[in-house]
Amino acid sequence: MLSAALLLSEMIIAQSPHVEVLTFGTKTSIRGLSVVNDNVVWVSGSNGTFGRSTDGGKTWKWSVVKGFEKNDFRDIEAFDANTAIVMSVDAPAYILKTNNGGESWKIVYENKTKGMFLDAMEFWNEQAGIVIGDPVEGRFFIARTFDGGISWQDIPFEKRPVADSGEACFAASGTNVRVLDRDEAVFVSGGLKSRLFSKKTPVILPVIQGKETTGANSVAVWDTHKLRGGKRMIIAGGDFNADTSVTKNCFYTTNKGKTWNVPEIAPHGYRSCVEYFSKKKVYSCGLNGVDYSKDGGKNWEWISKEGFHVVRAAKEGKTVFLAGGNGKIAKIVWK
Repeated sequence: MLSAALLLSEMIIAQSPHVEVLTFGTKTSIRGLSVVNDNVVWVSGSNGTFGRSTDGGKTWKWSVVKGFEKNDFRDIEAFDANTAIVMSVDAPAYILKTNNGGESWKIVYENKTKGMFLDAMEFWNEQAGIVIGDPVEGRFFIARTFDGGISWQDIPFEKRPVADSGEACFAASGTNVRVLDRDEAVFVSGGLKSRLFSKKTPVILPVIQGKETTGANSVAVWDTHKLRGGKRMIIAGGDFNADTSVTKNCFYTTNKGKTWNVPEIAPHGYRSCVEYFSKKKVYSCGLNGVDYSKDGGKNWEWISKEGFHVVRAAKEGKTVFLAGGNGKIAKIVWK
């Protein structure tokens, strides 16, 4: 009986996820992360820096985009080892694309509008994508591409969602906009008001709000491949000035946001990113660590106290990577 108990204990321990730091020390704060497959991973960050690995994170090639040494690349979308699109947030806002592994970049979008601040990108496939930004003249900025990011078209001003006073988006991890179904995306806001935006009437979220530092930072969607779109969603955020607070920092829905459920055990602090790995397995990360849920967001386990800005699962594969300040990159390992 003792041997059987020990064997069972070892099996349980073997199934626990851990965070393994792969590299750190580069002078960049990484918020953009795109995992193409188990081998190809791209990251982007401050000081015009981007990084690429083609061996699953074992080695990294770092570079700074010439002419963009002072820009902050808050999001990146990669399609293979050679093709990627990177987003620079403001002053002015830029989107750049490379087709040769980052050897050269082409400016595919530029916006010098006063107050312009891009927050995140999302792609349905290699052709269709969306970028969202903070409100300009009272409406959230949105642009679309239908040719793989070669060109971008601003959504007409009158068709953009109206923002409330003190409401904006957080460019915290590139995940506050997500694909919902074949032709629709959703995004979340924060600040004095925090809402979920889609083609329907915006939904006020139950997450903590009321201050500039509060609200939803990230939304994850499951079941996007189904015709009816993603019914299951998780939002994560909190107050980034109170990184250990668990007050109203995470909620999940199984009916497209009609109702929201409170986790029995919430993530252990402010969380800037949440990511589905499977229907049940979910990861979230923030300034004070990483949490893991094995029941679709009902209960969260604090698996690391290493701080990260973003966590993303491979588009094709079984790996999960994280990235954060000081060029820190990690992956989830099971042991």
